[in-house]
Amino acid sequence: MGMLCLGIVGRGDLPVGNFINTNPYHDEKAKNRRNILRIAGQEVGIRESAHNTGPRVSEYLNYVGFKQAAPWCAGFVSWCHKEVGLPAPRSAWSPALFPPARLARDGLPGMVIGIYFPSLGRIGHVGLIERVQGSFIFSIEGNTNIAGGREGDGVMRKVRHKRTIAKYADWL
Repeated sequence: MGMLCLGIVGRGDLPVGNFINTNPYHDEKAKNRRNILRIAGQEVGIRESAHNTGPRVSEYLNYVGFKQAAPWCAGFVSWCHKEVGLPAPRSAWSPALFPPARLARDGLPGMVIGIYFPSLGRIGHVGLIERVQGSFIFSIEGNTNIAGGREGDGVMRKVRHKRTIAKYADWL
């Protein structure tokens, strides 16, 4: 009778087929990742009707406690998490989405990205990672524009080089 030899399976080498993941935390997190990206993707194309205002923009801002026009990228990210059923993050302040307990070394789909602005001396814009491809982050961001600015006019898909990302946060 031959010997049974088991190899070590790495993260990228998971078996294909009838493999069943028995970790319910992992399953829930994967489900949340898929759902948040589905929700954010459905918002792509939403535009302001005037500077930092509009029916949908107001929903994002109302969720984080703002009744008047204000920058809304963090409100958009927070609203997407709420739509998945997660109570946090819930802030209109971009830096608040990066507490030490939520920081990650590298980005994965569904995580929050933070863009640092030297003129502000802080993170001044956030978005959600849709996918990572090599050195590039494909994201969905609110209150941005074609140039990738922090004071844009809509929800858009963006492509950013990893070196332009100051921080990653995992709220899932």
